[in-house]
Parts: sequence; structure tokens; C-alpha cells
Amino acid sequence: MDKKDVEKAALKAGKKIVEHTPEPVKEKVEEKVKEKAKEKFVEKIEGKLQEKANEASEKLQETKEKNAQKVHGKGEDAKEKLQDVLLSVKDKLSDVKEAGENFQEKVSSSDDKEKSKNKRKIKGANQIKKATDIKSSTKIKSSNDIKSSTDLKTMGS
Repeated sequence: MDKKDVEKAALKAGKKIVEHTPEPVKEKVEEKVKEKAKEKFVEKIEGKLQEKANEASEKLQETKEKNAQKVHGKGEDAKEKLQDVLLSVKDKLSDVKEAGENFQEKVSSSDDKEKSKNKRKIKGANQIKKATDIKSSTKIKSSNDIKSSTDLKTMGS
């Protein structure tokens, strides 16, 4: 016999007892039976609710653990990808640094003559043209001013 069968038998027995009891005692017995049935019902419902709450709590815990594992895995992947990107950036920056150092060496290792030539090539503030030194449209040569082949001297002349 399982629990339900026992409860049904107890209910039937309770009904039979109520039927066969004398009238003055019947009301008290009926009240007691109702009270006990109510207590049993409340206990049963509380037990079911507690069971459901425990199941929900377990499911929530399992889901929480699964999500934690997923997040941890994704975090590890992101960390590895970030490290790869940072390493590639580091390599590129070292290449740029090396190229800059090579360029610096080439610039600084020029001969003194080249340095002095380069110094001479740099214009001073007084050598820069002013607005008055720039040719106007009237000073530009016209087609009449351009030499032709007849104007050129030959070797024999």
C-alpha cells in the first residue's frame, strides 16, 4: 500500500466513524476530523511546494554552473585573442622602431661634405621670396618672346 491508499482508507474510516457516532459527539468528531484533514492538506501542499522549490533551486544552480563555465571559457578565448593581437601590435611597433632607427642612422651618417652642402641648400629668412618678388601676369613671356629655331646660332656662324 502506498501513501495515497492509506489516506483514502483513513478518510473512509473517518466518514464511517462520523456516521456511527451519537449526535452530541458527532459534531465534535466532525470538527476534529475536518481540522485533521485540513492539517494534512496543508502539510501535503507545503511538502509539494517545498519539493517544487527545491527542484527549481537545483535547476537554477545547474544553469548557474553551466553559465559560469561558458563565461569562463569565453573569457579564456578572449584573453588568448587579446594576447595574440597585442603580440602582433608589439611586433609591428618593433618593426617601425627598427625602421626609424635605420632611417636615423642613414640621416646622421652622411658625410660632413653632404651635411655642409645640405646646410648651404637651406634658405635663410632673407632668401625667401616676398609678395613683391613674385612675377605678375605682365612679366610672363608671351609667344612673341620665345625663341624659335631661326634665332639659334649655328656652329658655322
